[in-house]
Amino acid sequence: MEQVKITPEESGERLDKYLAENVDGLSRTYAARLCDEGMVYLDGGGAVSKKYKVRAGEEITVDIPDPEELSAEPEDIPLDIVYEDDSVIVVNKARGMVVHPAVGSPSGTLVNALLYHCRDGLSGINGVLRPGIVHRIDKDTTGLMLVAKTDEAHICFSSQLKLRKPLRRYWALVNGEIKEEAGIINKPIGRDPKDRKRMAVVRGGKEAVTHYRVIERFCGYTLVECVLETGRTHQIRVHMASIGHSLVGDPLYGKKDGRFPLTGQMLHAKTLGFEHPKTGELMEFDSDIPEDFQTIVDTLRREKEGRLTFY
Repeated sequence: MEQVKITPEESGERLDKYLAENVDGLSRTYAARLCDEGMVYLDGGGAVSKKYKVRAGEEITVDIPDPEELSAEPEDIPLDIVYEDDSVIVVNKARGMVVHPAVGSPSGTLVNALLYHCRDGLSGINGVLRPGIVHRIDKDTTGLMLVAKTDEAHICFSSQLKLRKPLRRYWALVNGEIKEEAGIINKPIGRDPKDRKRMAVVRGGKEAVTHYRVIERFCGYTLVECVLETGRTHQIRVHMASIGHSLVGDPLYGKKDGRFPLTGQMLHAKTLGFEHPKTGELMEFDSDIPEDFQTIVDTLRREKEGRLTFY
């Protein structure tokens, strides 16, 4: 059960829209359904319509049912496996692939593919929905991910993450031309108080540290390398936007630009390094940026060299 109180600034907003923006885990569609099913109450009284316009000082109570238990089923989905042994898998994740099942993405995920590939050979520490998943990258971010095949490996990798040992190096194409050669962004990240579906730099958020350096500058764009000390949700996307250089193609934190036909942000997990959980050996893997990312970089490079081409 969730309770929220309407502020003067929020007065007049439609109820289902207000709930979607202020209650974690609620989409507007789901909020409207809860209203229709009589699960939303005004000032402790009767149920209220989704079309109701909220007023300052009112208290809204939402009776959210317990989530249905989801299960992940094996699916024969091709995987780009960079490395595998009896403890670990390193996967090069494609753009558009969700990491694990959730409401709205019950199948076709990396976990579904891993379950088929490994049969029962995945760590169970994260439960049935996220077996083997040590860390995540966004649906439209491409690149290298680490997967644990045993509980022992998972515990080892989790300890390495807490000690900030793994190397996670990303390449990103950002808007604008960054003047300095390198920098460190040390800004706390938390849920955006104005839009609960976004993350933001907020006072009292979790520590977040991103190191970046310029790889190449173009006319109006910069290719940068970002190295993570921490691993907050949307960290690179939020941090780069916070210094005025949002990622090209980012639908959530970027700017609208119809120049390139993009399906997501230009962000690629290029290099991944860690200590092997059994041998202690330092292992490092590298991957090429995907074709659509490379095409844009090539186009911008030709323009910079004076050979203007149209995309």
